Amino acid sequence: MTGSPVRGFPLLYPRSERLAPAPSQFLTDAFQQGLSRWNHERLDPGFPSADWQHRLDANHKMLRLEGAFLEELRAEVTDEAAAAPTDVEGFIAWFEALEETGPGQHDPLFPWLAEEATPEQLRWFFEQEAAGEAGFDDLVAMTQVKLPTRPKLELARNYWDEMGRGNVKGMHGPMLDKLVETMEITPTIEGSVWESLTLANAMTAMATTRRYAWHSVGALGVVELTAPLRASLVAQGLRRIGLSRDDSRYFDLHAVLDVKHSEGWNREALRPAIEEDFRRARPIAEGALIRLKCGERCFARYREALWS
Repeated sequence: MTGSPVRGFPLLYPRSERLAPAPSQFLTDAFQQGLSRWNHERLDPGFPSADWQHRLDANHKMLRLEGAFLEELRAEVTDEAAAAPTDVEGFIAWFEALEETGPGQHDPLFPWLAEEATPEQLRWFFEQEAAGEAGFDDLVAMTQVKLPTRPKLELARNYWDEMGRGNVKGMHGPMLDKLVETMEITPTIEGSVWESLTLANAMTAMATTRRYAWHSVGALGVVELTAPLRASLVAQGLRRIGLSRDDSRYFDLHAVLDVKHSEGWNREALRPAIEEDFRRARPIAEGALIRLKCGERCFARYREALWS
């Protein structure tokens, strides 16, 4: 399979002889950096251009690559997801148990960040996290398109909280941007490990592709379920190195608010969705496990870099 590269993206529609030895053509720096650039380019608001047909052809090739990438991530979790119950009560119990037993949960990285990491180590960690941030508000907005009423309303409530309930000072995205400025870091795609980019790219793929809409519901829901403890420990580490509560507000907020969000998500998004159609349980489970396994890869890579 051949093709011309998308702008800023290397030739990643390789001929067959370039595929063989590598365990994955997708879990690499080159692919994940290229996919990140493409995501930024295609999702940014733009203008009509004379070469729109060429861009459409290039995007089609990228969508095929993105789909193959996500199918590889699905293959990692398919057996585990198939074991999830499809009745409502059983599934909710299985899903909520992921906070304790899911991949990457209670990783030793986070107590270490809270108690021992130096300012420079925390800056590196946050640089990776910020560069790989996909934008939870946008992911929720894209996921909710054409969902059934109750799940759609729950995602709308979540989005409104992400948007500061109409107050720019309460918007979560700018809070994160402010912390980036305070810590004097410049997150870049090139400076990010592929594991961090993989997480963001997987979340973006699920939210923007309608065949993975229920995967995205599961992935976003498991973020709300599992983020509070990690956020609390990161906030603790930031204050330990001298940052104020105002500086750590983004993480302090998520340590508390995401508990409420998770309860609402499970009750108003997952429960009615599966009650209406039990087949949705499987993709929701897959999406949750994909998100957790991507996080697990990140935490292991961060420990390797920070503890070596």
